[in-house]
Amino acid sequence: MKPAQLPDRVLLFDGVCNLCNGAVQFIIKRDPAGLISFASLQSDTARELLASEGLPTEQFDSMIFIENGRIYRKSQAVLKVARHLRGAWRLSSVFFAVPRPLRDRAYSFIARRRYKWFGKREACMLPSPEIKNRFLS
Repeated sequence: MKPAQLPDRVLLFDGVCNLCNGAVQFIIKRDPAGLISFASLQSDTARELLASEGLPTEQFDSMIFIENGRIYRKSQAVLKVARHLRGAWRLSSVFFAVPRPLRDRAYSFIARRRYKWFGKREACMLPSPEIKNRFLS
């Protein structure tokens, strides 16, 4: 899928990470309008997209959020996604006031330990029929 063919908002996530899969489920429940689409970092779609942007295609240490063609990584991706969720989650944008190096350090600390703390799947999750249209093939 070429960048011009992407939905306006796409979250690339580690499909075998239990924490990441939990985050996707969390986002889906709080984004009933379906503003955010998803693709596993292990998918061909994500790899093509990453390669087209000059980003590593085998390094899955960060969620990547693409909004209107702009790429956000680590803490910036999380905060940009939160702005689209219903409820009080939109207020998390106050954390943009924290310098990005500090936010990213905290993000990386958790990311390095996510498999140990939350576990890892053998394969990427398969979306249910109700939400399948939100996942890029």
